[in-house]
Amino acid sequence: MQSILQTAKELIRPALRPGGTAADFTMGNGHDTLFLAQALPGGTVWAFDIQPAALDATKKLLAEHYAGENVQLVLDSHSHLNRYIQTPLDAGMFNLGYLPWADKTVTTRRETTLEAVDKALALLRVGGVLVVVVYPGHQEGRLEGEALQKKLSALDSKRYDVLLHRLIHAPDCPYILAVERRK
Repeated sequence: MQSILQTAKELIRPALRPGGTAADFTMGNGHDTLFLAQALPGGTVWAFDIQPAALDATKKLLAEHYAGENVQLVLDSHSHLNRYIQTPLDAGMFNLGYLPWADKTVTTRRETTLEAVDKALALLRVGGVLVVVVYPGHQEGRLEGEALQKKLSALDSKRYDVLLHRLIHAPDCPYILAVERRK
């Protein structure tokens, strides 16, 4: 089986189209930002994080592996995405939790994540995909995942397809929630 992060990328790849718009709502070390930038020729990628260290790590990764200029790095909460993104989204990625090598008390939070997911869904074009990787191995991650599952399971099934991808024998393992807009 491939890793959960590789699966997330495979779920989002079909929604990416040249000249489109995508967002990495949790920039972290920049790996998802780099993936989106490389997979979206001629498009625009927005990347958000509240930690300056994440912005610095992403700038460095992009400088080493990507020559394009279509990436907008934003030092702000993903819940403020509507201040920056004004066009329909082809794809969006959330990789929740905390920055692996940083302060583990600084995590994504239910309130801002739920707000960001609402705003991202409002921008998602027909055929667009939103992927959320949830980390239930810590208290806030578990609660964040439960709140997201409740919210996404209530979406209109005529407008959205919602997928839950997880290992059922390992409840603390990361898992994916993915949403595709149908209408």
